[in-house]
Amino acid sequence: MASLVHFFIGALVTAIGTYYYYNHHVQIDSNNMSGPDPKTAKTIYEFTVKDTHGNEVSLEKYKGNVVLVVNIASQCGLTKNNYAKLTTLLEKYEEKGLRILNFPCNQFNSQMPEADGEAMVCHLRDAKANIGDVFQKVDVNGSGAAPLYQFLKHKQTGTLGSSIKWNFTKFLVNKDGVPVDRYAPTTDPMDIAKDIEKLL
Repeated sequence: MASLVHFFIGALVTAIGTYYYYNHHVQIDSNNMSGPDPKTAKTIYEFTVKDTHGNEVSLEKYKGNVVLVVNIASQCGLTKNNYAKLTTLLEKYEEKGLRILNFPCNQFNSQMPEADGEAMVCHLRDAKANIGDVFQKVDVNGSGAAPLYQFLKHKQTGTLGSSIKWNFTKFLVNKDGVPVDRYAPTTDPMDIAKDIEKLL
């Protein structure tokens, strides 16, 4: 009888440990991002993300730069214009300190089917989209939303609430790592230029 009790206690401890690990580690890993509580974080520098090849990148590397964060998609009606204008924006301001962080997202009508890694690199090269740094695919809405996006939405809510409405929503972050503005998917990247210039 005692051995049976020990068995059930052991099974219970294992189950609790597995539950704790899943909720505190696996969920973050599945978003390809890690970091602090998105509701208490102060800057993007507190977060670590993974690039399209799976390498961890601390966003501290962008300290002192103005950052534009964009959720991109390859098969959206907004893709062609955004790829072209983001490329132009980067060419114009990169030497002055602009960095564009692109997060592929397949949540909106499955419009980002390309896989991470070489497939993503080839897609952007073929599209002549020299749009900056590209990271692993993430969810931007829902319970599985990447911690960085939870943070961005917490700091800059949209017109109709905090949820990301579509591909190519843009967040502007100042040189201190603080999100200062949010732009709708339909906002032309070049229309953000005046706000970028103020921060550079």
